[in-house]
Amino acid sequence: MSEQEFLSQEEIDALLGGGGESVEEPQEEADIKPFDFSELESIKKGGLPGLDLIYERWVKNFRDNIRKVMPKINMVSKESIYITRFNSFMFKIPMPSSYTTFTMRPLKDTALLVVDSRLVFTIISVMFGGPAKPFKVEGREFTKLETYIIKDFIDLALQTLEETFQNVHPVEVEKRSTELNPALAKITTGNEKVIIAECVVDIDGYEAPIYFCYPQGMFLPIKDVIYTEFAGEVDDRWKKKLHSLLLQTEVEVTLELIKKEYALREILGWEVGTELILDKGKEDPVKLRVGDKEKFVCRLGKVKDKYAALLQEEVSKEEENERRE
Repeated sequence: MSEQEFLSQEEIDALLGGGGESVEEPQEEADIKPFDFSELESIKKGGLPGLDLIYERWVKNFRDNIRKVMPKINMVSKESIYITRFNSFMFKIPMPSSYTTFTMRPLKDTALLVVDSRLVFTIISVMFGGPAKPFKVEGREFTKLETYIIKDFIDLALQTLEETFQNVHPVEVEKRSTELNPALAKITTGNEKVIIAECVVDIDGYEAPIYFCYPQGMFLPIKDVIYTEFAGEVDDRWKKKLHSLLLQTEVEVTLELIKKEYALREILGWEVGTELILDKGKEDPVKLRVGDKEKFVCRLGKVKDKYAALLQEEVSKEEENERRE
């Protein structure tokens, strides 16, 4: 067989579709990695209008309480309330931070309050005459002074939380422990969903966050309160003021002796001195009206030279509706 009967390398590459270029294709495919949906961070905002209103009230009460202890704190505000996975939440907390576990009896499960390290160090800086700016604290834990400040801050935050819940669903908030190691503050498994209430504390213009973390199933016994909108907590000062104004309201009170029907020709014949027979005995009940509504059944009497009515019983709403019909 002659050499011309053999195919050249160029001819072989052409028949195989350009083998020289196909060598690079596996390298491009190697850059494509599979996507694991289980690692996707799940964040759901909204859907908790009841808890949102509770924390609106909490930030107002806590702002008033904490400023009595730490006047440098200008504002406390609610940032957001959302649902995410526990691991995703814990990974974003800077170190060191304070992790306080607490319970809310009669609710089951354990909740978590996280005080960001930036907040603690900013408070300390301002208290000792420094700027409202956290200093670098990498590689060390809190000192005794810093731990003491954290304790007072946490105790007041939890006390205010208990007071805020009283008019919604009374709970007893009890602090369990305060840890600096996040591994000792696990309130649920890493993949479980938790409810996060994120609030922001403003110290002379510098803002630092604090977090309340609840297992999602913790509020199931009071889901009607947490997951639905409600009227919220009543302001006692507003309530007293409204009550005072209502007591000063003037109303028209009339005593109805009897009802009788007369023809128009009879009324036209009335003159001064005409007697109208009411057919009402001394012991017969009469109705006391407030405005246009019957409110009490009374007995007519006389005290000295004035007529009086003795209240005997209140007219029920059902009886009032029957008379209207």
